[in-house]
Amino acid sequence: MQVRNAVSPGEARQFDTTQLREAFLIQDLFKPGELSMTYSHIDRIIAGGAVPEAKELALAAGKEIGADSFLERRELGLINIGSAGTVSVDGQEFALDTRDGLYIGRGAKDIKLSSTDKNEPAKFYFLSAPAHSSYPNRKVSLDEAKQVHLGERKDSNVRTIYQYIHPAVLESCQLVMGMTILEPENVWNTMPTHTHDRRMEVYLYFNLPEDSVVFHYMGEPEETRHVVVRNEQAVINPSWSIHSGVGTTNYTFIWGMVGENQTFTDMDHVPMEQLK
Repeated sequence: MQVRNAVSPGEARQFDTTQLREAFLIQDLFKPGELSMTYSHIDRIIAGGAVPEAKELALAAGKEIGADSFLERRELGLINIGSAGTVSVDGQEFALDTRDGLYIGRGAKDIKLSSTDKNEPAKFYFLSAPAHSSYPNRKVSLDEAKQVHLGERKDSNVRTIYQYIHPAVLESCQLVMGMTILEPENVWNTMPTHTHDRRMEVYLYFNLPEDSVVFHYMGEPEETRHVVVRNEQAVINPSWSIHSGVGTTNYTFIWGMVGENQTFTDMDHVPMEQLK
């Protein structure tokens, strides 16, 4: 498990490209036959990817979280962006097709991930955060997620937000998670942009062709920076940072937030004239 320390706004202003990427960009999330995790000291979120092939992969606790089992004091949200697979939670099996999601509550002990076909494996992307209470495990399909349609074609940002782990769909402690799909010929997300000091956020970009990129904008509104993100890479966004992106083509991204509240609309909007 990689460990990333928290970064202050003052530190981030001094970063060059390499330092910015080392602090905030998560690469190599989906390694064939492996489970990959990054632990961020920003609200102690863990972002991970698992690609089970011939053998199932087990989610185990490490020294980083100091517990007997991974979810002893945590909750977890998971979305499959690959082919069909199965997640077993203490013997209960959840079959997940592409774009199906799963919430696993605090206290689950035995978590195993497998693919239906080792030659066309599942790709499980997950976020985990500390939890103070336990809520029921629940599968959420794309159709069961709450849908929010936003944007206009003139602004190149027509998109649909699918809220999987959200108070309108199911109960969780602090994790809120979902997916945003941009329509063809639309390339902007979260612009006009915002911050939310009450919550941090992680973005995973995918469904990008090999020769395409997303320019992910972050930093304080008056001190913006960008990170070049490629297919199936994620960016850690501190609560003090904007989080917006523009792609060389349309794309899909999974967002997840943890922090003080679960109010999706609790945002500090940034006027366009404030951006620098």
